[in-house]
Amino acid sequence: TNYMNATGLPDPDHYTTAHDIAILSAALIRDFPEHYEWYSEKEYTYNGITQHNRNKLLWRDNSVDGLKTGHTEEAGFCLAASAKRGDMRLISVVLGTRSENARAQETQKLMNYGFRFFETHQLYKANTGIIDTKVWKGATDQLALGLTKPLSVTVPRGQYDQLEATTNIQQPVIAPVTAGTVLGKVEIRLDDEVVAKQELVALNDVEQGSWWRRLIDEIMLWIWG
Repeated sequence: TNYMNATGLPDPDHYTTAHDIAILSAALIRDFPEHYEWYSEKEYTYNGITQHNRNKLLWRDNSVDGLKTGHTEEAGFCLAASAKRGDMRLISVVLGTRSENARAQETQKLMNYGFRFFETHQLYKANTGIIDTKVWKGATDQLALGLTKPLSVTVPRGQYDQLEATTNIQQPVIAPVTAGTVLGKVEIRLDDEVVAKQELVALNDVEQGSWWRRLIDEIMLWIWG
């Protein structure tokens, strides 16, 4: 993506991709929910003039609540849309169609396909221990690691049981440790493909242990390398 202006008007060096628009859409929905609510408004009136939302899916599909239409001669008719059915939200980006109806129809096809053939599962909650790791030279010798935000994955229906989680924790973990310190990561794989990953952080502080504990652990670390 390379922006040359804030209007979206054509420029030889002004371009983006469906994937990048999807990333921006997800960030808007996740980080600015109060702003995202505006995109579900079907119309508004200002100064005696009523403006209608150009996203036709707001009238055709009650699960659709955004997002943004666009059109230039070069780009065609475009639509970044999002819908939520149950606990599952999908984002669709369609570019380069020939009409307003075409972009709505192609988006509806993608949405229906996604909700029919895929499912979303929350694997881990935020601030909940996933795994414990040993702490050296600390007031306690165990530390719980978890995530700062929930971890969910969307996979083809029927393949949830095939997901595999692996953790990679930096070693050794030596006190003092501050809550929130990144100490590793967790990866979720489906058929050897990484479908999600997130950093593992310390869920609580660990102070330094007594001089005796620190001495013993220093010797053990030296022996074990």
